Amino acid sequence: MDIQKLMAQAQQMQAGMQKTQEELAAKTVEARVAGGKVIVVATGAGEVQSITIDPSAVDPNDVEFLQDLILTGVQEAIANGKAMAAEEMGKLTGGLGIPGL
Repeated sequence: MDIQKLMAQAQQMQAGMQKTQEELAAKTVEARVAGGKVIVVATGAGEVQSITIDPSAVDPNDVEFLQDLILTGVQEAIANGKAMAAEEMGKLTGGLGIPGL
């Protein structure tokens, strides 16, 4: 086992992971709930960038419904971003399943 070769591979993988994380922060995913009445856009890094609400979803007598739609949309967008990140990191690590990535 060549320790220097192993260290070089680890450094190369780390550089690749940093680049992939930067790329994920620039990529976006979208979640649409209630037939597109609420649209949430998030980055692959899990940051919510925008929330669009169709005016027909706003009912002053049922604010809880709108709150649920927004929460569902945010959760779905973040989950989509995490799935995209896991897929991209999996390509980089070759499916090694490194914890925390």
